[in-house]
Amino acid sequence: MTTLTAKAAAPTRSRSRGRLGRAMLLHLVMVPLALLWLVPLWLMFVFATMPDQGIFSPGINILPQDRFLENVRALQAETGFFRTLLVSVVVALVYTALSVFLTSMAGWALVRYRFVGRGAVMGLIFGTLTLPFFVVVIPQYILVARDLGLANTWIALIVPPLFNSLGVLFMRQAFSMMPQELFDAAQVEGVKEWQIFLRVALPMAKPTIAALCIILFLASWNNYLWPLLVSSQQEMMTAPVALGSLIGVNRVSWGAVMTGAVLMTAPMLLVFIFLQRWFMSGITAGAVK
Repeated sequence: MTTLTAKAAAPTRSRSRGRLGRAMLLHLVMVPLALLWLVPLWLMFVFATMPDQGIFSPGINILPQDRFLENVRALQAETGFFRTLLVSVVVALVYTALSVFLTSMAGWALVRYRFVGRGAVMGLIFGTLTLPFFVVVIPQYILVARDLGLANTWIALIVPPLFNSLGVLFMRQAFSMMPQELFDAAQVEGVKEWQIFLRVALPMAKPTIAALCIILFLASWNNYLWPLLVSSQQEMMTAPVALGSLIGVNRVSWGAVMTGAVLMTAPMLLVFIFLQRWFMSGITAGAVK
């Protein structure tokens, strides 16, 4: 009996050693790659604590210095950066909320309703994924700024980018994975369609919605070209546009630029760290059906 038990336990120990070896090999490969990704972030923080001339000194300095607060004050004096951060936060939050709601409704309609031309609509949505933004930015700017006169307004910053093809496909996939019999049963019981959507479908799609919120918020937070075109007045500038204004022809305030980059990056890293579980579960939700 003892011999049989030992023989049975041997393959288990062998598999455990194999898993341990693969895990160690994976960590040996991934740790240097992670450090390679983290080094530029660390250098960005170090440069934010240095004077302009110190950033381009011959030696490589990897330790923070004591000029961070001075760079913050210079950044605020030149651009009013904290106001631009507030504008970016408002634009990103409102854009994310409206875009998630609109893309959810579009995804719900594509799953629940059978209508003429649904295939053409899906093809159009897929087609817009391959269409570069630079193709439509000039006509969109002419329409918004010249024809409608909405330059330097909240509407111009938020509304034109609201449609997001990726968000529609995200939500369509999430709704298509849900048991349609549940929605049909609720409909038979007399529950209205909008109640099914708001009280049943959306709560079941929380992981996908969380992942989509992070993606859309980051897209709005980092958006530079569109706010640059429609917000020429300083009070409507977003943070990326304010940072871009520090890069002049004859002078570049590198310390202020690095400080602004740190102030913009730190909140996003914290958001991703705290919401990464929702993000990963939402991204992988469509992998298995």
